[in-house]
Amino acid sequence: MNRLLALLAFITIATFLLILAFKVPSPDLVIMILVTLGFVAYDLATSSGKKGD
Repeated sequence: MNRLLALLAFITIATFLLILAFKVPSPDLVIMILVTLGFVAYDLATSSGKKGD
């Protein structure tokens, strides 16, 4: 269940950030959005495992 909620949260933040990137196509902003999505994806992959779910 934790993994499903984490995936839903990732999809939500990715959608919001991608809309922002398309509406405001500044190169600096796009780079920061990609870095942010990378951090969020790393957090999703490392912290939402089945440790006692």
